[in-house]
Amino acid sequence: MGSGRGTARTVGMRVVHPRIGLVLHPKGGALAKMLPAFRAGVGGKLGNGKHYWSWIALPDMIEAIGFLLEKPDAFGAVNMGGPNPVTNEQFTKALGSALHRPTFFTAPRFALRLMVGEMADEALFASIRMAPKRLQEAGFAFKHPELKEAFESLFDHAAA
Repeated sequence: MGSGRGTARTVGMRVVHPRIGLVLHPKGGALAKMLPAFRAGVGGKLGNGKHYWSWIALPDMIEAIGFLLEKPDAFGAVNMGGPNPVTNEQFTKALGSALHRPTFFTAPRFALRLMVGEMADEALFASIRMAPKRLQEAGFAFKHPELKEAFESLFDHAAA
């Protein structure tokens, strides 16, 4: 059955459960997969664009993890998304603006479902509007709280 040992929490260890939003960096993850279409000027919103995406810039994510490691009173579920979630439409416009490209295209929901199946609903159309309340209450300050500024910073650093 068991090894006789308890879970981390039952043996007195502090446990933090990060709930991670869309982590943004131009060299990896979802943003890197979006960039070719947006750079080519054919990026656009998904479906009606009204679903929320909670996002966090990778540098803030790294800082938040370090911050939580140093906070002995931090435990349990902690939302690790930026303080200003946006709709897919807002995300699309901000990305297009940062890249100086148009964003008038729309990828219809039915077409994305045909291409990737049910994963479209779970990965692309799930609306998640989480706030990093516990992280901010613990004293964490985001360097990139606004999406437009986060994109500008990420693309400036990626070019360097």
